[in-house]
Amino acid sequence: MKKKIALIFGVTGQDGSYLTEFLLAKGYIVHGIKRRSSSTNTERLDHIFDSINFKSKHFFIHYGDVTDSSNTISLLNKIKPDEIYNLAAQSHVRVSFDIPEYTANSTALGALRILESIKILNLEKKTKYYQASSSEMFGKQSYNKSQNENTPFHPMSIYGVSKVFAFHTSVYYREAYGIYASNGILFNHESPRRGPTFVTKKIIQALVRIKNNKQKYLSLGNLYAIRDWGHAKDYVESMWKILQYKKPDDWVIATNEEMTVKKFINKSAKKLGIALVWKNKGLKEVGIDNKTKKIIIKIDKKFFRPGEVDYLKGDYRKAKKLLKWKPKFSPDKLIDDMINYEKSLYE
Repeated sequence: MKKKIALIFGVTGQDGSYLTEFLLAKGYIVHGIKRRSSSTNTERLDHIFDSINFKSKHFFIHYGDVTDSSNTISLLNKIKPDEIYNLAAQSHVRVSFDIPEYTANSTALGALRILESIKILNLEKKTKYYQASSSEMFGKQSYNKSQNENTPFHPMSIYGVSKVFAFHTSVYYREAYGIYASNGILFNHESPRRGPTFVTKKIIQALVRIKNNKQKYLSLGNLYAIRDWGHAKDYVESMWKILQYKKPDDWVIATNEEMTVKKFINKSAKKLGIALVWKNKGLKEVGIDNKTKKIIIKIDKKFFRPGEVDYLKGDYRKAKKLLKWKPKFSPDKLIDDMINYEKSLYE
């Protein structure tokens, strides 16, 4: 039986690495696209293949960039994949306020370039397309009301705006040209492989370092933002299930559990044996280690967004019913997994 061929844009990221493992275990041949840089940037993939010589029987890395249309169409023409997973983007919400044009170019127009390449190469009947959409598209929402596939978008960052563009571009190419193009509207998902500037990784990494006397304190922004946090391992399985469904569609992937940043900190600190006490309010609020009486968490206004998103919680009932998908990791198990990895660095 002929092996399916998958092409992953954004393969070196958290999701790209877990998706690569998942697809290889399913018997796929996987092609991944990475941007050229002076550093190898393949740490999340080095256990899978020879990152020096790019050698593997079933996994191949190519240089490329979704901001380059000629490169994108050339890669698709060469690989002719059965499935494309577009995970490529400038993926940091806070950074999108600083580099809005690049964010739009990679996150919004990147999706357009891939879909247009599928059309130009007449791959509509062969190739299925997955667009990594985001809960940040929902943006400003009412408290205590979960977001689903019918919730209106109200993005509060250029990242969110760019993801809305990519979402509607996928719907357009699906309806206008018959391309199998599906959107996975994934809520926040984390793992030990999360980048160090993302808040969950930043929190756990800092608390473990503080516990081991390698860091004095942690600076954060909005402690009261509410998020729906899942595990990236669960979420990459949903990506695959979305492309196996009988028709292209749009799907919310979440846990339907909410937690403030502050509660995430408290849970993590407790698991590490840190007795955390909070004092003051607003920008003067601090977290104190009750044992050492030292301030270990401070608030810094530079970490606040110009446009805050206060409440995100996903209703994944559609995916549960039709895709038979549900998260295996609870938020507590996610935190345990991230803590155990960070602790292992000091053993």
